Amino acid sequence: MEIFNKHQREIATKIDPTAKITEWCNWKWHVQNSIKSIEQFEKLTGILFAPEEREELEKTRTHFPLSITPYYLSLIKTSNYRNDPVFKQSFLDPKELLISPNEMKDPLSEDHDSPVPGITHRYPDRVLFLVSNVCAMYCRHCTRKRKVGDIDYIPDRTQILKGIEYIKNTPQIRDVLLSGGDPFLLPDDYLDWILTELQTIPHVQVIRIGTRTPVVLPYRITDNLVNILKKHHPIWINTHFNHPRELTASARKALAKLADAGIPLGNQSVLLADVNDCPRIMKELVQRLVANRVRPYYLYQCDLSEGLSHFRTPVGKGIEIMESLIGHTSGFAVPTYVIDAPGGGGKIPVMPNYIISWSVNKVILRNYEGVITTYQEPENYSNTICKRNCKECSLELDISSGEDINVIGVEKLLSDSDETISLIPNNNERIERRENYGN
Repeated sequence: MEIFNKHQREIATKIDPTAKITEWCNWKWHVQNSIKSIEQFEKLTGILFAPEEREELEKTRTHFPLSITPYYLSLIKTSNYRNDPVFKQSFLDPKELLISPNEMKDPLSEDHDSPVPGITHRYPDRVLFLVSNVCAMYCRHCTRKRKVGDIDYIPDRTQILKGIEYIKNTPQIRDVLLSGGDPFLLPDDYLDWILTELQTIPHVQVIRIGTRTPVVLPYRITDNLVNILKKHHPIWINTHFNHPRELTASARKALAKLADAGIPLGNQSVLLADVNDCPRIMKELVQRLVANRVRPYYLYQCDLSEGLSHFRTPVGKGIEIMESLIGHTSGFAVPTYVIDAPGGGGKIPVMPNYIISWSVNKVILRNYEGVITTYQEPENYSNTICKRNCKECSLELDISSGEDINVIGVEKLLSDSDETISLIPNNNERIERRENYGN
């Protein structure tokens, strides 16, 4: 029997006096009855705000709308709501109106890397495909506040087809990530259509879906949705648990349905001040995730989006947390800590440094305990000079389905096939002086 505890029953009957467990377990009921006003929040939780605070909260709601599913609302511990991680992620905070000079509407420059509406093409072989602006809940730490919440809409088939056409005409794309909003807020048949269209493209090898529904609306993971997803393997799903409290019985049941369908599951957490910026909390979270067949994928440093200063931690806090995980729990339970570079530079791993020094013959390393050790380099290694001529290489490589790839960045400097010796930023004064010498 699905959980429908006393507290949830009280919330449900305040919304609808005739509500039964069938309504509570119906994801559409939660969407239709999302909490969007301060008055409704007070009525359902019993939390009352002073007039001055309510005025500040209303100003915040005007800029960044409120929407919480009754399910996620039911997880708030009202007796200590000021410190509650569920409350902080879901309810308004006047600090959201404090915009720091270094904060941006589009910190990752997704709109600048968009060749057609809905597509962000940043990495060579994969694209982000925004298929919905609708979310089950408006997370207060959302990096896409410029898109999500202000206008709820689902792109029509004409716009979706423009994105699909771009993918069809760009053969290097092998990986498509569906995001939004939340793709699982689309109707089943519409999501099925999108997945079917993408799978007709020969060079698309894998489709990923980013969703927070297992966290804030686990009842969305219905048998019908799972059966649709099973038709389109290989599907990978990344969800977004930030705190162990979110791994409820309902959430675990939703994850089990997806895992039992053969869908690989990952999790992307965001490091949030006063929510999960604690080594013990994060260790508990990642260990519970792997116990539910979800592999921790990324731990994100909070983005430079407008109004998120109160959520951001120093990068050093993230390093501290990684030190508490690496070596202290299973390797597959350790996420990669990343900063999504402002301006669209992509995800940059930021990890503790385990190389102390090295020479031609030895590498000096330290482990998680602080033990310092030596790794002896091979004496007779014969380096293979790679000229990117795979057909004449002695290594076995099936290149029948691949294409020659142009090297960029640091890979270019390491490559034997390219003569570049320096990467020089634009407007470098020294290089400009050189050019002027010739005039």
